[in-house]
Amino acid sequence: MVVKLASLARLSFTEAEQESIKADLQKMIAFVQKMDEVDTENVEPLLHLVGQQNQWRADVVQGSCTKTEALQNASKHNEDFFLVPTVIQK
Repeated sequence: MVVKLASLARLSFTEAEQESIKADLQKMIAFVQKMDEVDTENVEPLLHLVGQQNQWRADVVQGSCTKTEALQNASKHNEDFFLVPTVIQK
């Protein structure tokens, strides 16, 4: 199974690494099987974390700040844009 998964993922492992991965997979499978022991007979499925769902607000046009107001607290800016450090080098 480890060899098949490695092949599908286009990975290669030594024999020692395969044994280590096999042991880890067995631990994971044992953990999941342990969860089968929990009695969930009278437990309803959790579909949403809160009791509400699809609470949409009305799509109403509201005022916004001007470009000048938006840029006034920026540490670096020109007349149109925020200036940030270069992240991607060409």
